[in-house]
Amino acid sequence: MSEKKIIAVMGATGAQGGGLVRAILNDKEGPFAVRALTRNVNSDKARELAELGAEVVFADLEDQKSLEDAFAGAYGAYCVTFFWAHFSPEKEKAGARAMAAAVKTAGVKHVIWSTLEDTRKFIPLTDNRMPTLLGEYKVPHFDAKEESNDFFTAAGVPVTFLYTAYYWDNMIYFGTGPQKGPDGNLYITMPMGDKRLPGIASEDIGKCAYGIFKQGPELIGKKVYIAGEHLTGTQLAASLSKALGKEVRYNDVDPNVYRGFGFPGADEMGNMFQFKRDFHEYYVGIRDLNYARKLNPELQTFDQWLVKNAAKIPVS
Repeated sequence: MSEKKIIAVMGATGAQGGGLVRAILNDKEGPFAVRALTRNVNSDKARELAELGAEVVFADLEDQKSLEDAFAGAYGAYCVTFFWAHFSPEKEKAGARAMAAAVKTAGVKHVIWSTLEDTRKFIPLTDNRMPTLLGEYKVPHFDAKEESNDFFTAAGVPVTFLYTAYYWDNMIYFGTGPQKGPDGNLYITMPMGDKRLPGIASEDIGKCAYGIFKQGPELIGKKVYIAGEHLTGTQLAASLSKALGKEVRYNDVDPNVYRGFGFPGADEMGNMFQFKRDFHEYYVGIRDLNYARKLNPELQTFDQWLVKNAAKIPVS
């Protein structure tokens, strides 16, 4: 194990990081060992990773020394933030800045920063087609992530920018799965019109990241865009109907209606879906499924993901 190169993974007990940790651990003959970084080394998920063979180490985005210690001696680093824990783009940027400085100090040879598009490049703050949020963002969790690309570039670290897509796992953990309407029927509701939504299993993001690390230096300085499948709301509903054994219908609403639903982050999510709908040719086109499958030959379609996960989706 000591001869293997260490990849330090932020958010190791989360969706993306957990997928990468398991991808490395499952590749017994591979060139890498994994260091799972987490704020709570005693959590059930952290203990599970330790039992699987990961080195579990404390790291906190608000504790610079802990980051520097966690990345020390690592060949690679996977850097990710979780907006939905705090709903703060400023915290997102502060965390990214801290990680960029820490991997620079540690001399890490290959960094992956999990990022998303800055939607203000497509919809300026002066464009009233979409409301401005928090004074300076259109889709805060998108905008802050690509804005944070600059921290890694400015630090001069060898970085690959990994642009992800909508997690199908949101249907399990984020309440975007089928909901019962007033008429008693089940609906998935998104303001996507007839446009396709790039989606992916969260564990496949980690596996794609592993594919990037295995390719090595040739992807440093590059932007990589991934998805598992591009599906319309109608197609998502049809697959859910088949997997759940209950009819699920697609309910397309106006983004303004979605923003008014009132749940935490509804305005953010409404803007996000509107961006993906209004700029679908770009957003779908740049996420090459064939390239994602080259990085991760086990890349799942939505139907394949449902075989393993449909029973976990809460249906109200």
